[in-house]
Amino acid sequence: MIDIQLLSAVLAGIGILLFLILYFKIQAFLALLMASISVGLMAGMEPVIIMNSIKTGMGNTLGFVATVVGLGAIFGAILEQSGAAGALANFFLDKLGEKKAPWAMTITGFVIAIPVFFDVAFIILIPLVYSLQRTSGKSLLLFAIPLLAGLAATHSFIPPTPGPVAVADILGADLGLVILFGFIVGIPAVILSGPILAKKLASKTFISAPPLEVTDENSTPPPNLFVILSIIAIPIVLIVLNTISKTWLEMGALKSWLGFFGHPFTALILANLLAWYFLGIKNGFSKETLSEMSTKSLAPAGIIILLTGAGGVFKQVLMDTGTGKMLADAFAENLSSPFIFAFVMAALMRIVQGSATVAMITSAGMTAAIIASSDLSSPQLALLVIAIASGATVLSHVNDSGFWLINRYLGLSVKQTFRSWTVMTTLLGISGFIITLALAYFV
Repeated sequence: MIDIQLLSAVLAGIGILLFLILYFKIQAFLALLMASISVGLMAGMEPVIIMNSIKTGMGNTLGFVATVVGLGAIFGAILEQSGAAGALANFFLDKLGEKKAPWAMTITGFVIAIPVFFDVAFIILIPLVYSLQRTSGKSLLLFAIPLLAGLAATHSFIPPTPGPVAVADILGADLGLVILFGFIVGIPAVILSGPILAKKLASKTFISAPPLEVTDENSTPPPNLFVILSIIAIPIVLIVLNTISKTWLEMGALKSWLGFFGHPFTALILANLLAWYFLGIKNGFSKETLSEMSTKSLAPAGIIILLTGAGGVFKQVLMDTGTGKMLADAFAENLSSPFIFAFVMAALMRIVQGSATVAMITSAGMTAAIIASSDLSSPQLALLVIAIASGATVLSHVNDSGFWLINRYLGLSVKQTFRSWTVMTTLLGISGFIITLALAYFV
């Protein structure tokens, strides 16, 4: 039965959150905390209990997420500064050739965004997109859209990127399964929204690269390709092996050690050490440079960590007020209900306030509250993470900083940005959700 007071408290809390972010431009971390307190008060919670909910929600969430996001940020920074991204892109281009350059850019984006933040990876690789346009004489969109689709898909669907890590922790999903399903869902979604869409867009709109600027060449040789791919793959393989071992292996020494090395903490520490030595020291970087590089990478990670903690607070307040159980009863009619709820809430938050990260974390908090007493399987929980990521990907527009980043670097008008970038993100999100919903009925 729907409790009008609880439902009104939740709706008012979401309204307060959006009003604080959109009108007053208050930082999302602070806005989430204020919205959580508002929900608690309006739902009739004792003020002291609300403070305990904040402490519990923040603490329970950050124990895992802070470590994984921090390690992932350092790992990505070393790959970024070492020239690994450019080396991978050039390798895929050499292997596939100019005629299949859109596919090469798709693969490059898909791989690079696993350890490197979306906007950083795009800025690193955009000169290569410019070069392809100048060489081929074809529209810039033919190469840029596949790259962007690959970057966006991995950034949203595949850990250890911060978004899916945060959502997986809030929902209690297995990170290895999230990685597996992220690939299964992401690959067909990115093919559709990347090279296939790009071909149609490029045939209708010609965009040229900006004038060539002469810059100083970097004398540092690119890292060995095998080393780059191995270092990116090692943490992913270890985490997935750990997940598989939980089902297929009996308790023993092998399962215990796989649990140790396949834990995200250990896997990412190992990846960092390998990157530090093989991409850093052996590539000519000093220890001091690597230390400074690692320290700087933690600044943007800190924002994501605090946002995730605030999302955990929002979830905890919803659970402590009883709102989660109420919503769970309302959405318990069939399997698709929590998936549709998760996708729609993430999409609405994305459309209204712009930030995909805020959309993922806020909707994850609400979704976690309604599934707390459900009997979803581990694979279904992992797919729920992908459903939220899909919703938070759709309809990037003028209130999203990514919209203006693409607008600026591709030299597009606002209308052209809507017709290319916004269409791409929407197709990626919707196709990802359809695949996710279909898979949920078979696992």
